[in-house]
Amino acid sequence: MTPGDNGASTPEDDDPFGYLYADGQARGAQPPSGSGGYGYPNAVSRVRSVGERTYGGQQQAPQAPPYGGQTIPQQPPSAAYQAPETFPGGAPTTRQQMPPSGRGRGPNTKGLLIGAVAVVAAVVIGISIAMMNGNSDDDKAGNDTSPSVSASQSASPSPSSTSSVSASGDIAPVDAKTFHLDGGASTASDVKGAKSDGGIYVTNFSQTGAGVTWTVNGIPSDGLYTVYAHYSAVQDESMTLSINGKTFGSKFPLNNYTGQSDPTKAWTTSFTYPTLTKGSNVISLSCQSGDSCDVLLDQMWLRQGKHTNKD
Repeated sequence: MTPGDNGASTPEDDDPFGYLYADGQARGAQPPSGSGGYGYPNAVSRVRSVGERTYGGQQQAPQAPPYGGQTIPQQPPSAAYQAPETFPGGAPTTRQQMPPSGRGRGPNTKGLLIGAVAVVAAVVIGISIAMMNGNSDDDKAGNDTSPSVSASQSASPSPSSTSSVSASGDIAPVDAKTFHLDGGASTASDVKGAKSDGGIYVTNFSQTGAGVTWTVNGIPSDGLYTVYAHYSAVQDESMTLSINGKTFGSKFPLNNYTGQSDPTKAWTTSFTYPTLTKGSNVISLSCQSGDSCDVLLDQMWLRQGKHTNKD
């Protein structure tokens, strides 16, 4: 292309800075003037002032503000991007207020304290009522079970086993295990042949003071009575008989009338004639100084008047 033509075949061949080079000056390139563009003569000038070129539509050139006036900035065109808060359901546009920290208003501790005190008070009252009811129930239980205690005591040796005479003035055989045991006397059932309930008899009379005590009520009148004892002894023995705390004149004979050396076959009966008084009498059979007391005592009973073992 030569100077004077209609310009370069393509816009890329139109060099606006050709005047700076020797070949450009030879082709007639000129520097830019105030009235127009610059480049080669008759070239297609594509130089635009800043802000003059538009893309996709005509854009109005900015107006110069009047002297002394204030320039109002142009609003930028709408961007393709929009902030999330502009969409429905997007992030909130207002600042959320954070809850106060530090010594602000906290839980209702006063209310909680009052509630806790009320609960404790209710528990204390409940425990107190339960204890009062428990004590009352214990008292009732104690009153209700007193007969059971008495029955238990009567089943075991009582302080003084009590018997009452019949209309005839007699008392049927009474198990010696129900008497009050003194001085180390105890019960056993190893030797068979005893007539008492369970075959239980009283033994261990070897120590001084060991014995049994029996209280008899309802003696109809003063006089002689026959006191019997069923026992086992493999040799002749004797023990002290006391009536109402006083020693009877003679020892109670507990001889081996069977002549057997086997205690299971030596069970026999002996008797004596003490004087009893009307009413209640305490009969005691014990081992005292000078007595022979290797005896197994099974039962005792009495009859009004003087009788023999054969009666």
